Amino acid sequence: MSNLRAERVGDQMKKELGEIISQKLKNPNLGFVTVTDVRVTGDLSQANVYVSVMGHEKDKENSMAALEKSKGFIRTEIGKRIRLRIVPEIFFEIDASVEYGNHIDELLRNLNKND
Repeated sequence: MSNLRAERVGDQMKKELGEIISQKLKNPNLGFVTVTDVRVTGDLSQANVYVSVMGHEKDKENSMAALEKSKGFIRTEIGKRIRLRIVPEIFFEIDASVEYGNHIDELLRNLNKND
């Protein structure tokens, strides 16, 4: 039962986080960030937020630092938007799956060019 609730809370958090990051955060170091997934623990105490950041390595570092700095504000906004007794502690992680997919796509294109 709690896994279903954790999934629902994760889905709602993903939607709300996307809006908060794109519309509410005004940090100039924040680049183009997309929330790709949110995984909430069964007891709803922690949430791993996977983000994709476009740009070079320095842009990614700056964006992750900006997100870490804004964690308190983001958590407060989540608390206002989602009705939970305790708002999960947020941990941001870079989701490399988009880059990996692009890399595989490029490799396949190069194979087709060589044939």
